Amino acid sequence: SFPTRRSSDLRNVEVLIYVFDIESRELKKDLAYYHDCLEAIMQNSKNAQVFCLIHKMDLIPEDSRDKVFRKKEMELKTLSSPMNITCFKTSIWDETLYKAWSTIVYSLIPNIKIIETHLDNFTSICGADEVVLFERATFLVIAHSTSREHPDVHRLDKISNIIKQFKLSCSKAQAQFSSMEVQNSAFSAYIEGFTPNTYIMVIISDDTIQSATAHMNIAVARKHFEKFLGGSSVGAVL
Repeated sequence: SFPTRRSSDLRNVEVLIYVFDIESRELKKDLAYYHDCLEAIMQNSKNAQVFCLIHKMDLIPEDSRDKVFRKKEMELKTLSSPMNITCFKTSIWDETLYKAWSTIVYSLIPNIKIIETHLDNFTSICGADEVVLFERATFLVIAHSTSREHPDVHRLDKISNIIKQFKLSCSKAQAQFSSMEVQNSAFSAYIEGFTPNTYIMVIISDDTIQSATAHMNIAVARKHFEKFLGGSSVGAVL
């Protein structure tokens, strides 16, 4: 069985991410293998976090997706007892997969509450509507602070995808993405490299705050945040 042959592979594990194909034709085999993994985790890494991705949900009719997902989630939580697990419904065709990975990364950063507190202070000091920290390589959201609610809950996922596509275009043109500034009548957005592991995005709707001031605030904050976003936190996880 899995535990007797490979239990040593699951020693000192901090997170287990298990992907289920919602249309798998070998459901019993999938569940048995997952159960073996959980047994090995409970024996060797009792404090590990377990995340289950219920994948390819786009293949399920839209009006049935929530019902199908909840049924699968309940089944997995029952099978996983006494361990607590977190389930996500995912697809490569929308923002759900990105959201799942962002949530997982967020849960693994040990000093995330400290980072968020300092980010809230920075948002207030620089008069921003919103400040977001992205991981440098993947552009997954690490943390964000907002002083004004936004109706689109998937906006960060969309922004991440836009920037990743822009970075790809830069690479094809043999150029390196460094920063981006977008302005319209409603707001200004500043995206630039922040610490060695992160990019920062600052959204400002106050038209009295000039571009030079926004860039200066980011530059001043950079050294301060490097204390919390160095190798011991984000770098170690990602």
